[in-house]
Amino acid sequence: MKFIYTLSLLVPVAAALWLICRPKTWKCVSVSAAAAELVLCLISAVSPSQRLHLFYAMGLDFYIMPDGMGLFFVCFFAFLVLLALVFNLEYSAHSERPGELCVWFLLTLASLVAMGLSGNLPTYYLFFECVTLCSFPLVLQNREEKSRKAAVKYLCYSLLGAGMVLFGMFCAPRFLSSLAFIPGGSLDADAAAQSPKLALWACLMLVFGFGCKAGMMPLHDWLPTAHPEAPATASAILSGVITKAGVLGIIRTLYYLFGADYLRGTTAQVVLVCAALVTVFCGSMLAFMERKLKKRLAYSTVSQVSYALFGIFCLCPAGLIGAMLQVVFHGLSKVCLFLCAGAIIHQTGVEYVRDKSGRFLLSGIGKTMPFVMLAFAFAALSLVGIPPFGGFDGKWYLAAAGLQVFEGWGWLGAAVLLISALLTAGYLFDIVSGAFFPPKGTELCKASEPTWRMWVPTGILAVLMLTLGIFSSGLMGLFSGLARILM
Repeated sequence: MKFIYTLSLLVPVAAALWLICRPKTWKCVSVSAAAAELVLCLISAVSPSQRLHLFYAMGLDFYIMPDGMGLFFVCFFAFLVLLALVFNLEYSAHSERPGELCVWFLLTLASLVAMGLSGNLPTYYLFFECVTLCSFPLVLQNREEKSRKAAVKYLCYSLLGAGMVLFGMFCAPRFLSSLAFIPGGSLDADAAAQSPKLALWACLMLVFGFGCKAGMMPLHDWLPTAHPEAPATASAILSGVITKAGVLGIIRTLYYLFGADYLRGTTAQVVLVCAALVTVFCGSMLAFMERKLKKRLAYSTVSQVSYALFGIFCLCPAGLIGAMLQVVFHGLSKVCLFLCAGAIIHQTGVEYVRDKSGRFLLSGIGKTMPFVMLAFAFAALSLVGIPPFGGFDGKWYLAAAGLQVFEGWGWLGAAVLLISALLTAGYLFDIVSGAFFPPKGTELCKASEPTWRMWVPTGILAVLMLTLGIFSSGLMGLFSGLARILM
C-alpha cells in the first residue's frame, strides 16, 4: 500500500512536470493523470491503511496515514477534479495558456490528496499551504488587473488563515498528548485545566484559521472576489473542492485532536454555531442581491459551506452526518453550477443574470442549451434541498441536530437554515424559470449547445445528485459509522 500512496502523490506531479515540457499534450495528459489519481485513491480506500514516513523536520514527523475520513475526502476531490478537467477540454481549447492551467490543476490535486491522507497536524498544515500556493495561479490565470487583485486578496486571506492555524499548532502540543489524528482526540484534561484560556484559544485559532478557507465570516471576502475573475473550471474547484479543505481541517481539529467533548456545552461552542448561522444567512442574502452570475454563486458558497460548519459545531452524531451529507451534495451541486455558468459564458458571453434596469439576460436559454440548463436546474433543486434530490437529507439532519443540541433556542438554527433555503430558491430558481419559461415578447438569449465535453460532466453531476438522493442509505451508513467512531 505504501507504493500506492507514493504513486498517488507523484502521478499528478509527474504529469504537471511533463506538461511544463510538453504543453501541447495538455488534453490527453491532464485527464489521464486525473483519472489515474482517482483509481489510485479508490484502491487506497478499499485496502488496509499503512503508515508512510515522509521526512523529519524541526523535531516533527511528517507522514501519511490514511483513515476513513481522509480517504473519503481524497476520492471525492479526485472525482470532482477529473470532471472539471474533462469540461476544461472545450472550455480552454482557445485559451492562450491551457497547458499552464492544467499544470496548476494537477499540482493542486496532488496537494489535496496529500493533505487528505495526512496522518497528523504538521503534515496536514504543510499540504494545506501547498493547496493555497498551487491554487493561487488558478485565480491569476487571466493576467488582468482585476485577476491580479483577486489573486492577491485570495493569497492574503489564505496566509491570514494559515497564520492562525500556525499559532494554534504551536500552542496545541501543550494540551494534546499527540498531534496525530486520533478518533475522539488526544486532549490532556489536566494540562488544559492548568491553562484553560490558552487551550481554548489554540482550539479556536485552528478552527477559524481553517474556517478562512471554508469561507466562514468574517474571513470570507476572498470567495466573491476570486471566483468571478478565475476561469469557470478554477471557480468550480475553488468552490466545490478547496473550501472542503477548510471543512476537513475543522473536523480534524474538533474530532481528532481536541475531541468533541472539549467544546460541547461551552460558550465557545455557542459562538462558533452563531458564526456559522450568521454566515449562512448573510451569504444567502448577498447572493440574492447579486446580479453577476459567478459572483452570485460565490456568495452562495459562503452560505452553503457554513451549513456543514453548523453541523460540525453541533458536536453530535446527527450534526456530523448532516455536515458530511452537505459536503457531498454541496460539492456536486456547486461544481455543476459553476461548470454550467462557464458553459453559459463560453457560449453567450453573458456574465450577468440581470442588467442594471432589472432585465433578465438569459431568457429562453433553456431551449437553446437544454442539457446544460437542465443540469443547472437539478443542481439548484439539490442546493435548495428539494426532495428527492440529495441536498434534502443533509439539511434535514442539520435542522434535527440544532433542535436536539440547543434546547430552548435550537429552533433559531432551524429557522435560519429554512430562511436561507428560501433565499437560495430565490436566486437560483430566478435563473431556471427565466431560462425555460421566458415571458412572451422578451428577446431570447442567443446561444447554442456546447459539445459533449461540456455537457457530459454536468450531466454526470446532475444524475448523481438525483441518484444519491433517492438511494442515500449507503452514504448515511458510511457517515453514521464515522460518527460512531468519533463520538
